[in-house]
Order: sequence, then structure tokens, then C-alpha cells
Amino acid sequence: MVKFVPLEVILPLRSKMLRNNAELAACILPTDAIAGIFHLAYDVDEKGIASIATFFPQPIEGRPGLAYQLRGMATDSLFWGKGYGAALLKYAVSYIKNAKAEYIWCNARASAVNFYQKQGFQIVSDEFEIAGIGPHYIMILNLI
Repeated sequence: MVKFVPLEVILPLRSKMLRNNAELAACILPTDAIAGIFHLAYDVDEKGIASIATFFPQPIEGRPGLAYQLRGMATDSLFWGKGYGAALLKYAVSYIKNAKAEYIWCNARASAVNFYQKQGFQIVSDEFEIAGIGPHYIMILNLI
């Protein structure tokens, strides 16, 4: 089941899947303090947290309108291919549409581009490197 959770619930999976098991404090992003931020987790009952994602109001530079940026989306490798990440994203899209946002965007890791494309996101940038993490693309899901 997808639910809203506090930051401390998502940090262990952020560490495991996105930051090579870094200390939890090192997995806190500067954007985690932005007003309007929310964190979602797909909780598989007694099996634990399968997927996580963080969203906050933030337009892309040069593109007006109410938008949310997606950061720190991850699915535990124990749950890959079971649809939990897609279900979490679908829940977020519905919630953000109700907030009257025009689009959701993210800096997608190159390895996750196919996942985001299956969810309706489109690549809108050339590939770029985020130091210490790897190649990325800016991707957008238009909501209107």
C-alpha cells in the first residue's frame, strides 16, 4: 500500500539503493527541507518498504507553471519487477494532479529511463553527468 511517510522512513532504502549504503545522514538531500515536500513509500506489509520517492514543488528553470520535482525514487532489489514503483508513481501522479500541477519532472538516471518512459515521462534534455552518481536525463510527465 502506498502511504505518506516521514523522511526517516525512506532514508534506509535511499542509502541502500541510491547511495551505496552511505550513512543515513549523508542521504538527506538539501531539498528535503523545502516547503511542500512529501515522501511516499510502498509498504508491503510484513515484507517491508518496497519503493520510495520524494516530491516537492519546483518548476524546471525556464518553464513556468506549477510543477513538482521527483527525487530519490528507488525500489529495493528484493522487489524489482513486481510493479511497486509504478504503483507508487501512479499514486503520486493522482495526488499531484489534484494539486493542479501542470507537470512532474526528474533528473532520471540513465539506467531508469525505460521505467520512466513506461510511466509516460519524456526525455527533454541531452545526457548529463551528476558527479559521483552517473549519467542522467531530465524527464517530464505533462499532467495537462
